[in-house]
Amino acid sequence: MTASVQPSAEPAIVYPDSDGQPMADNTKQFRCITTIQGGLDALFKDNADIFVAGDLLWYPVEGDNKIRLAPDVMVVFGRPKGDRGSYQQWQEDNIPPQVVFEVLSPENRLGEMVRKLRFYERYGVEEYYIYDPGNVDLTGWQRSGLELTEIESMEGWVSPRLGIRFDLSSGLEIYRPDGQKFLAYVELEREREQERQEKELAQAKAERLAERLRSMGINPDEV
Repeated sequence: MTASVQPSAEPAIVYPDSDGQPMADNTKQFRCITTIQGGLDALFKDNADIFVAGDLLWYPVEGDNKIRLAPDVMVVFGRPKGDRGSYQQWQEDNIPPQVVFEVLSPENRLGEMVRKLRFYERYGVEEYYIYDPGNVDLTGWQRSGLELTEIESMEGWVSPRLGIRFDLSSGLEIYRPDGQKFLAYVELEREREQERQEKELAQAKAERLAERLRSMGINPDEV
């Protein structure tokens, strides 16, 4: 009697969390990426079902770990916040990132950017933005049917999905729907420090006025 040979189980497919590439090649590119990612994260902080990530590998096709890209910033509506090693779309209700950003470095080549455009077009991105900080140039594409079509002018453009407005009059500036500008971390700290100093000055002024009223025999708490 011949023993039956059981087929060996196929090895599980590994989806690496890293592609071995740096997030940025220089400080200007890094600052742009973190400002955009941080600004969007803050904008949607109260919405539990909007996921914002930076430099996260996106795998759109189950079973193929070669089909992947790591957008500098991506936004996914309809997926919960939380940490991930990668964005494996089949584990995310098959929802692709709707908006992606790429910030160029001097090392980026035209062929690479065309490849990324075709990737985002094929796998369902609705809005795709490329910013070149060296030339202060912003290019955008918006989905029309099965294609991503270039937006004619980015000056003053308002993202249909995000509600943010782009201004290129003095470098790239991004404004929230409430008019607040996206700020880098250092700029945020400076703004907080200024607010703290103004609050302290106002408090000191109020205390001096209260002391003066007391010297005149007036109770400031009853005024």
